[in-house]
Amino acid sequence: MRYNYCLIACVFLVILSSFSAYSQDDSDLDDLLREEVEVENPVYMPIVSFGIGTLNFFGDVNDFHRSIHALHPGYKLNVSTFLDDRLYYRLNFYIMLGELSANERSLSDPQRNLNFRSEIINFGINLEYAFKHFLTGNKIKPFVSAGIETFRFDPKADLYNSQGIRYNYWSDGTIRNIPEDSPNANESVVIQRNHVYETDLRREDLYGMGDYPQLSFSIPVGAGIDFSISERVKMRLGSSMHFTFTDMLDNVTSGTPGRDVKNRNDRFLYSYLSLHLDLFSEPDTEIVERMYADMEFDPILVADSDGDGVFDLYDECPGTPAGVEVDERGCPLDTDGDGVPDYLDKEPNTPQGAMVDEHGREITPEKMADILAERENATPREEVHLVTLLTSYRLPAFGGGKTAELPEKFRFVDLNGDGQITFEELTLAIEDFFNYQTNLTVEDIYELIDFFFSQ
Repeated sequence: MRYNYCLIACVFLVILSSFSAYSQDDSDLDDLLREEVEVENPVYMPIVSFGIGTLNFFGDVNDFHRSIHALHPGYKLNVSTFLDDRLYYRLNFYIMLGELSANERSLSDPQRNLNFRSEIINFGINLEYAFKHFLTGNKIKPFVSAGIETFRFDPKADLYNSQGIRYNYWSDGTIRNIPEDSPNANESVVIQRNHVYETDLRREDLYGMGDYPQLSFSIPVGAGIDFSISERVKMRLGSSMHFTFTDMLDNVTSGTPGRDVKNRNDRFLYSYLSLHLDLFSEPDTEIVERMYADMEFDPILVADSDGDGVFDLYDECPGTPAGVEVDERGCPLDTDGDGVPDYLDKEPNTPQGAMVDEHGREITPEKMADILAERENATPREEVHLVTLLTSYRLPAFGGGKTAELPEKFRFVDLNGDGQITFEELTLAIEDFFNYQTNLTVEDIYELIDFFFSQ
C-alpha cells in the first residue's frame, strides 16, 4: 500500500512540474507591439479532471482506533461544464472507484469481532457553486457541491485462513483454531489472520439477510478549495461525505440477529486532491498584434508641432508652414540646391553653384562686386542677407586666373586649409565680425573681401 501512495505522489509531481514550467519574453519590442485584451463572451468547453484520495467508512462495523491504515485509495474521473457566463455554477459528471473496509475487535463481545471489505464503483452528477464574488482576482477559490449518484458494492469478509480454518476470537485477544467455549479449548492453537477477504457475505447469508440488492443511491455533499496554477490548470483540495440509501455496505444492519446496532444507513467520506485541465475552452484573454496607430507613445516622443509628418525629436527644420512638402529631416524641399526652399524660391532652376538672394534669384559676381564696392562703412547686420548656401563652393577666379597668396592673419578663416578663401568661409568671417567673435577690424574685413575676389 505504501508503494501505491508513493507512486501516486510521484505521478502528481511530474504532472504539476510539466504544467508549471513556462517561458516568458519580456522584450520591449513585444510589449509595444502586443497587447493582452479580454475576450468578449468566450466559449467554455468541458473540463477534465483526475483525482486521487482516501475513502473512510462510517457504518455498523467500525475500527475503534482509526488510523491511516484503515484508509483506502479512491480514484475519481470527472468531466465538468459551466452553466453561467460568470463561472459561478458548474455541473460535474463523474465516475469513482475505490474500496471501503473496517475491522472491529471486541474482547468482551465475541459477536463484535467483525471485518469487511467492499469494492465500490460510483456514477454521479453534482452541482457546484464557487465563491468567486467574495475573492475577486484571488487564485484561491472555495466551493460547495451537492448531487446524487448510484453505486455498486460487494461486501466480503476475512473469515478463514489460508488452510481453511475459521477464525475464533478469544477473550484474551488471540485468534485460535477452535472456539473458546469448546471442550477441547486446551488443545487450541493460535493462528493469524491473512487479511484475504475470501468470503462473499451476501452469498454466505450469515445473518439471514437474504439476497439483498448490491446497487444503491447516495447523496454526496462536498466542499473544498481550488488553487489556480495557470489559466488552464487548476488544483483542487476537497472532501465529500456520501450519505447512502443502504445499511448493507458492511453486511450488518439493525435487523441483523444478535447485533445491537443503530438504525442508520451507512456513509463514507472521500478526501481527495485533483488536477483540472481546461484543454478546449477559449482563453479569457488573447494577445493582439497592435498597429503603430494603436500604440500609446510618450507625447514628447511623437509630438509634431508643425504638422509636417516628422516628429519634433527628429525635425531639423521646425516651424515649417502648413502644407509645405518636406524631406525625411523635416526640411522644405530645395530642388535646385541653392539654399532657398522651393516654396520661397522665385527662380526654381538656379544653376548649381550660383549665388542667390533671399528669394532664390541668381546674383552674378559683377553684381556682387558692385554691391560691396558701394559700401564705404561696415554693413549693418540686418542687411547681410546676400546669399545662403548649404554646401561649400568657390566662385570663379578673377584676375586672369592668378591666385594670390593668403595673408598670415587670415589663415584662421581658411577652415579647410586649402590656402584659399571660399565664399562660405568669407560669409562666416563677416558674421563673426558682426557678432563680435573675431579680432578683425573693418579694414581687415575689406582686405579679406579684396583677397577673395583677387584669388
